[in-house]
Amino acid sequence: MPNSLAGDQVPNPTLDAIGLVDWSLRNAGTSGSTPGLEEGGTDPWTFSQLKNTDQLKEVGTASKLHQVVSGFLKACGLLGSLYFFICSLDILSSAFQLLGSKMAGDIFKDNVVLSNPVAGLVIGVVVTVLVQSSSTSSSIVVSMVASKLLTVQASVPIIMGVNVGTSITSTLVSMAQSGDRDEFQRAFGGSAVHGIFNWLTVLVLLPLENATAALERLSELALGAASLQPGGQAPDILKALTRPFTHLIIQLDSSVVTSSITSNTTNSSLIKHWCGFRGETPQGSSEECDLSGSCTERNSSASPGEDRLLCHHLFAGSELTDLAVGFILLAGSLLVLCVCLVLIVKLLNSVLRGRIAQAVKTVINADFPFPFGWLSGYLAILVGAGLTFLLQSSSVFTAAIVPLMGVGVINLERAYPLFLGSNIGTTTTALLAALASPADTLLFAVQVALIHFFFNLAGILLWYLVPVLRLPIPLAKRFGDLTAQYRWVAIVYLLLTFLLLPLAAFGLSLAGGSVLAAVGGPLVGLVLLIILVNVLQRHRPSWLPRRLQSWAWLPLWLHSLEPWDRLVTGCCPFKAYSNSHMTSKVAHCYENPQVIASQQL
Repeated sequence: MPNSLAGDQVPNPTLDAIGLVDWSLRNAGTSGSTPGLEEGGTDPWTFSQLKNTDQLKEVGTASKLHQVVSGFLKACGLLGSLYFFICSLDILSSAFQLLGSKMAGDIFKDNVVLSNPVAGLVIGVVVTVLVQSSSTSSSIVVSMVASKLLTVQASVPIIMGVNVGTSITSTLVSMAQSGDRDEFQRAFGGSAVHGIFNWLTVLVLLPLENATAALERLSELALGAASLQPGGQAPDILKALTRPFTHLIIQLDSSVVTSSITSNTTNSSLIKHWCGFRGETPQGSSEECDLSGSCTERNSSASPGEDRLLCHHLFAGSELTDLAVGFILLAGSLLVLCVCLVLIVKLLNSVLRGRIAQAVKTVINADFPFPFGWLSGYLAILVGAGLTFLLQSSSVFTAAIVPLMGVGVINLERAYPLFLGSNIGTTTTALLAALASPADTLLFAVQVALIHFFFNLAGILLWYLVPVLRLPIPLAKRFGDLTAQYRWVAIVYLLLTFLLLPLAAFGLSLAGGSVLAAVGGPLVGLVLLIILVNVLQRHRPSWLPRRLQSWAWLPLWLHSLEPWDRLVTGCCPFKAYSNSHMTSKVAHCYENPQVIASQQL
């Protein structure tokens, strides 16, 4: 392929031919931008160059002024989109609580089921997915332990499930970047690394806890060594910014969920209609309740003769049921979330380019100089914990990291410790909230929060302290590669990880421990054996028998996703990025060199 153009045209810089052809086919007839080097032989996980549209040219005063105004407007648009993105996450959580909180309360009532560790783990996952709030799930657990409806030992698997369920938010956010192959590959891999870390930690610590009660004993030792004094709530900076807007849409009384478990009052509406009485300051926030869920009931406890103040939100005084309002909020919040996420990604691609992009990427992904480079990851853990503590929401923090990974600002190796720090940050927030609990529930609340903290700390020791054991990173890259080629794998992963497999384990656990061991044991052993054979096929094939050095002797549908891809894409509008697609682009490039020359660079 020629490196220069004939005549008086400006010589072309060295470009990735495949990426340029792909861009030119999508943007036929347009000019003025140069594609990123992200396809065709370039590893998208390295993203050595971000999308760059800067041109080295002299600009006049008017052009400089235009650039300044444009940059200011883009910054305002980015901040506004981020604000409404966070608000939509808050309303989405409220929608899930309206749709699933009563069901979550009914699930938690069955103490016989909760005594099974696997069932408790699955319940923690499902309930957190339903209510989209680890704080709400933790509040339910604390109130049940404090009310003697649940032992601390039985609460440990539920806390593990709560930790796993929080990672679904970032996975849902990554789906909005499925329009671009490489962005989706990085974004989904980044969201998957969080879930994989949580699941691997559960697979190690759940059997260990069931055999030794290590986390329960460690939390008891910490409680015995500490002199507990009730403290104040953690800083609520994020909600102080979003509450003026979100409380105009909906206000919920989260104590209804807790009271439905500890008593028989299950017919109350979760929507807060009354916010006080005349002559006193209205209390419009249900978040003023402590972690145990104990707060003054203002929704329906007023006597008939009292003059009550109607709350000022969209559904105050509405005759709609909680289910109807939940579906309305779910549809609206998902729409706003997707629109804001698309705007954020577009604005980031527009702002973070050229020298700015390289500077931002270098600062965020930089390491300390030798021999202190290993400290960079631990600093990222502290940064993730601190930012989550300030934002008061691990879901918001992880959901904000995923788009940055998609556009190529943060790499997976740097995002991984940030996610781990987010897990620690959300537990410190819960610990401070537990210290604000009443005296009768203080010990239980703090012990549950400590179990959550030690669980995440043990996960860091397992899967981050030793570099060779950072298995979530290569596994997440593998998932990202698969979803880039077959987009439907992302939906299958979402359904299997957070719904089908937990429900299957839950059903087997209800049949008894022997049934669960008889069915689940061989399946887990088979999966581990397949993983081991695949690792040996890649690194030490000579160690295997000739028959196992390749899976070619199996039917194609057992060792390849191609038949499944043809089946799925035949009935669903997914576009698979296969090797044939890349080959056709290479052929188009080399058979038609005019494609390069026709672009104005």
